[in-house]
Amino acid sequence: MQTMSNQTPQFPDAFQWGVATSAYQIEGAAFEDGRGASIWDTFTHTEGKIIDASTGDVACDHYHRYAEDVALLAGLNVDCYRFSVSWPRVQPDGEGAWNEAGFDFYSRLLDELARHGVGAHLTLYHWDLPQALQDKGGWLNRDTTAHFALYAAEVARRFGARVATIATHNEPWCTANLGHGIGQFAPGMADPAAALQVSHHLLLSHGLALQAMRATGTKARLGIVLNQWPATAATDSAADIAKARHEYARSVQWFMDPIFKGHYPELALEQIDRSAFTVLENDFTTIRQPLDFLGVNYYTRAFASAEEPPRSAPALLGVSDMQWETYPQGLTELLVGLHREYTLPPIYITENGMAVADEIVDGRVRDQPRTDYIRMHLAALDAAMREGVDVRGYFYWSLMDNFEWNSGYAKRFGLLHVDYATQARSLKDSALWYRDFITAQRAAARKRA
Repeated sequence: MQTMSNQTPQFPDAFQWGVATSAYQIEGAAFEDGRGASIWDTFTHTEGKIIDASTGDVACDHYHRYAEDVALLAGLNVDCYRFSVSWPRVQPDGEGAWNEAGFDFYSRLLDELARHGVGAHLTLYHWDLPQALQDKGGWLNRDTTAHFALYAAEVARRFGARVATIATHNEPWCTANLGHGIGQFAPGMADPAAALQVSHHLLLSHGLALQAMRATGTKARLGIVLNQWPATAATDSAADIAKARHEYARSVQWFMDPIFKGHYPELALEQIDRSAFTVLENDFTTIRQPLDFLGVNYYTRAFASAEEPPRSAPALLGVSDMQWETYPQGLTELLVGLHREYTLPPIYITENGMAVADEIVDGRVRDQPRTDYIRMHLAALDAAMREGVDVRGYFYWSLMDNFEWNSGYAKRFGLLHVDYATQARSLKDSALWYRDFITAQRAAARKRA
């Protein structure tokens, strides 16, 4: 396998550089212009669910400040911007009437992006299910998959000619396992059997949505975004190796195999009660729709130890403020492994980033660990591409500090520092580095041409 070098990577001229956000994390305006409640509104307003007891009611106030934010991201010299649509903002109940004020907001956002020459990459579902659908069973209710397909078709009909890509789901692993398996995320259910059923319904809704969007004749490229990681055995013991294989099967292969092979991985099925979830005839035919792209979110690896207590990862390059090990070579390992195991469409790295305990000191945010993190992961990405992996773009997570789910506002991933009291945005040193890196890559590509 190609290893990372100290040389500056050379990305193709057509490679796309971007930043990413999601609706609930930045928009705010939770109760304005006809937006319905989402499961995250309910979850954050439930005592004890969020570490700092905050909510996304205001977040980064992007709903009102989107023009300023687009100007800032355009100033980073990025080609594209990945954002999500809030389903309850455009369809308050998740079925029935559309909310034109909600669609108008996203139309204005797309206008602003176009005015700055920034391409739009849209995600349909970044975890904010309408609460009205949750009241009817949410993702445990198979009917939600049909509602999602109708929502997807409407968004594609309205915006499909104005966006480069549409992703059905962001990180369905999180929705299923963190939201339904252990209760860490909305809707706060702790039922492993429910997580299995939800994961299947999410995959089914993905397939139905692709069919529905393609029926509109949309020109947007269609795909899905999966959070993925390699699983490393802590030692060469048989127990650790087996644990790593099972971890990979239950996380990466659990979503990849149905999409690309039409079945769940047998190794994962061996570890669960197959009667705990229902799969109907032809479900895998629906799920296994062709993809125009695959989005991969990568932050760290899984370190598999069967010991009690488990061994900790060595973290030779340190950890983030989320206590996630910095392990850039894992991105190379992951992508090369996927390339060997599946027949893949073009890939975008749709999220990659680092939480740092940032502070403004003398007017600057000196976040060298984040800059180092990006630099090392881009070198790892370059190594994967040299192994033949077809990667078309990279989106840093995230454009700005935001509401970081159950961590509230305590964790900062952004290139832009946000003062939540004043909503002032400030460029961190990493933002300046990323801007200059993109500029240098373009100049080098032109010189090679």
